[in-house]
Amino acid sequence: MEFGANLALLILAAVVIFTLYAGIKIVPQGSNFTVERFGRYTRTLTPGLNMIVPFFDRVGARLNMMEQVLDVPTQEVITRDNATTSVDAVAFFQVLNAAQAAYQVSDLQYAILNLTMTNIRTVMGSMDLDELLSNRDTINDRLLRVLDQAAHPWGIKITRVEIKDINPPKDLIDSMARQMKAERDKRAQVLEAEGDRNAQILRAEGLKQSQILEAEGKREAAYREAEARERLAEAEAKATTMVSDAISQGDVQALNYFIAQKYTAALSEMASAKNHKIIMMPLEASSLIGTLGGIGAIAKEVFGNNSGSDASGEGNTQSSAPRKAPPKTAARSEGTTRSGSSDYVTVPSHIIANRVPPAGSR
Repeated sequence: MEFGANLALLILAAVVIFTLYAGIKIVPQGSNFTVERFGRYTRTLTPGLNMIVPFFDRVGARLNMMEQVLDVPTQEVITRDNATTSVDAVAFFQVLNAAQAAYQVSDLQYAILNLTMTNIRTVMGSMDLDELLSNRDTINDRLLRVLDQAAHPWGIKITRVEIKDINPPKDLIDSMARQMKAERDKRAQVLEAEGDRNAQILRAEGLKQSQILEAEGKREAAYREAEARERLAEAEAKATTMVSDAISQGDVQALNYFIAQKYTAALSEMASAKNHKIIMMPLEASSLIGTLGGIGAIAKEVFGNNSGSDASGEGNTQSSAPRKAPPKTAARSEGTTRSGSSDYVTVPSHIIANRVPPAGSR
């Protein structure tokens, strides 16, 4: 009887232990368990120690509540401009409602994978190849909105969708490289043309400014030259007026001086010509020498040398004291100066020593 009592106690203890084991459930952190009673969902067990009714309740689905990564395999996508590309993507999702994730969809990850693949083809197929290569952020945003909206009834939150790689065919890549090179060459030519245009504009502006400054300089020079001529004309008029006044007062020597000055200037201009080697002097040139004699007489009168001169006798030019003959005067032509020779025209000394009346007194 004792053996039967001990066996009954052991069986009772085993039943109690098994019942406790069946009723106590420990849920790890990051997971949720669903509880089913006679096959029907009743509640969700959160992380920690939980109790269920043994033999009536059971754990239905064990779900990972942490964010998970789903690798989308490579797939072919035909773009709007009929370009075939290979696309790799990755999706991140998290279960927010364990009951919906367990009972609203069968095989959660497979459903999310197929949903992602079909939406990638839909979104990327509506874009050109250039948009695919340059607008990955836009593609990611569109895929995220579409997938999150589609997975919301399943208690799933699609957190991120990223396009890992887009691989066009090799021949298409070569064509894109040539297109890029042509575009770069075009930009370089445009920049070079703009540089040449700007350089020509700057040169034209510089030439314009130089011409303006040159014209202003010529105008200023012409103004100064006209002013100088005006001053010279005023001086000539004043000198002529003074000579006329002297003549009107009976002073003929001033007229002789004026004529001798003009005669000398004319002779100097005639002798200064560079293409003259020989100068033919007319017979009337002796009047210049007489005029020079008249200038000498005027100088004597000015400095008070009146010892042997007669103020009233213009034709008597000899003084009481003997005078020495002046040296011979020689004129050198321009042509002989260039050749380096010593060709001179000699004028007799008695012509220079004697006062010869000017051409106006003949």
